[in-house]
Amino acid sequence: MGSKLVISLVLVFDLIAFGLAIAAEQRRSKATVVSDEEKNYTYCVYDSDIATWFGVGALLFLFLSQVLVMGASKCFCCGSAMRPGGSRSCALILFFVCWLTFLIAEASLLAGAVRNAYHTRYRTLFFADPPTCQTVRRGVFAAGAAFIFFTAILTELYYITFSKAQNTMAPSYDKNNIGMSSF
Repeated sequence: MGSKLVISLVLVFDLIAFGLAIAAEQRRSKATVVSDEEKNYTYCVYDSDIATWFGVGALLFLFLSQVLVMGASKCFCCGSAMRPGGSRSCALILFFVCWLTFLIAEASLLAGAVRNAYHTRYRTLFFADPPTCQTVRRGVFAAGAAFIFFTAILTELYYITFSKAQNTMAPSYDKNNIGMSSF
């Protein structure tokens, strides 16, 4: 079985990342169209930018969680030999799938944070259509939160199956075998 400290730390980091992603979805920037004092042009005014920082925080906690698991497991390929069997095969599959969900979650959070931070003043003439005040689409941070959830489950399963597959026992030699070491 894997280290309980690693498992609990990864779970805590993933829960914090999930909570921050949900908070980012709830606090996305909203924009309103405002005319200048002389009514020559209109522009967009955005409210709070806190969702950007929630998204960045979720991104960093998820990254920290992934680094912790990959460091503890030596990234699956660098370390002692593993026992052949189902645990090793399952750990290999979970390794690739957890990296895939991790990359999708990080991309969603990064795209949401960058798009939420991008605030400009679109000026248009008063008689033209009002400007389009672009904001983050609804569900970008929620998609990141969903993939954080999937990553958390898959990462925990990966670490547990990796720990089962590790070859920690010394090879056993029966006394009834023929010794071929001198040949």
